[in-house]
Amino acid sequence: MLSGWAIISTALLYLLLLFAVASYGDRKAATKRSERRGRPVIYALSLAVYCTSWTYFGGVGLAAERGYEFLAIYIGPILMFTVGMPVIRRIVHLAKTEKLTSIADFLGARYGKNPTIAAVVALIAVIGTIPYIALQLKAVSSSVTIMVSDAALEGLGPFFPTDVSLMLALLLAGFAVIFGTRHTDATEHQNGLILAVATESVVKLLAFTAVGLFVTFFLFSGPADLFEKATGDGRVMEALNYNTAPARWLTLIMLSAFAIVILPRQFHVTVVENRTESELRTARYLFPLYLVAINLFVIPIAIAGLLFFGDPGSGDQFVLQLPLANDIGWLSLATFIGGFSAATAMVIVASVAVAIMISNDLVMPTLLRRNIIRRDSDWSDFTGAILKIRRTAIFVILL
Repeated sequence: MLSGWAIISTALLYLLLLFAVASYGDRKAATKRSERRGRPVIYALSLAVYCTSWTYFGGVGLAAERGYEFLAIYIGPILMFTVGMPVIRRIVHLAKTEKLTSIADFLGARYGKNPTIAAVVALIAVIGTIPYIALQLKAVSSSVTIMVSDAALEGLGPFFPTDVSLMLALLLAGFAVIFGTRHTDATEHQNGLILAVATESVVKLLAFTAVGLFVTFFLFSGPADLFEKATGDGRVMEALNYNTAPARWLTLIMLSAFAIVILPRQFHVTVVENRTESELRTARYLFPLYLVAINLFVIPIAIAGLLFFGDPGSGDQFVLQLPLANDIGWLSLATFIGGFSAATAMVIVASVAVAIMISNDLVMPTLLRRNIIRRDSDWSDFTGAILKIRRTAIFVILL
């Protein structure tokens, strides 16, 4: 177990770092200097918001029970960004031509700019995204619980909030409000937000890779040694030889292919935040490479976890438990921050994307229909109302 103060302080310092990165991104954009340099790479890395805490923790858990089935979740996106790139280009082109700001706007526009369809899609997005965000907050809380004893949390003092999920929700809501609701025009690029998300993509990849290298080359003498020991363990071989039905493979691949475009957060980073064709060209190879890289060590970590702990039911915890069980404090802390990054990136972008839909497709149309806000009102009235709605929606969603 690590010190409660060490865990909480590191998480807070990491959030402060994200604030600094996002502020730098906004300042850099404001100067208009070197705006294009590095932007395609940042854009491609921001797409890795697809890799949530499920990728970081749950992929290993699934591999510990069902072997290679977890790969289906990534085959779909890889196919979409390679052979399916013409479809993505077409979606981006249509969205830019019609100044669309969300998946709700896009689907509504495809049916004659039907506001009812847009509202239904927005409602579905809200209902589907809230439990998904809750899972990310739960993942962070579970990580803290694994790494810090109850006594350590109590030792933080009577005035320190020990409800990690609530504290994190409030902090992330503040971040999303500051860097995700600066403009009423949602087609304006959120430079600081996207730079912060791209940074988090790098952090979670480095942290997961560090655990994988530790497992493969320090706990064992390399891949050959790891797989040799795996062949002698019945639970490992049962997982690796798990027979996933072809229909399930196909279903998972198709769902993930659709998800990489139509999940609210993915539509936002892929379509709304896209600027140029060069960004898509870079993403065509860099994003699939990222998905391959972050999954390289899933099977080795799952095997090591089964060999050390034996229980496939606790596979979601292997990424954290392996460094902890071997008393590698710095790696345990780095692993925690990697999972923290995976969760917070998703929460921030998803809350901003859903808040835009709530304001544009649910609340504002209702206010206009009921004449609470008049169509001939001053634009400043609309600006203030839209920003208040989005900021309130972000806090309500996270709470």
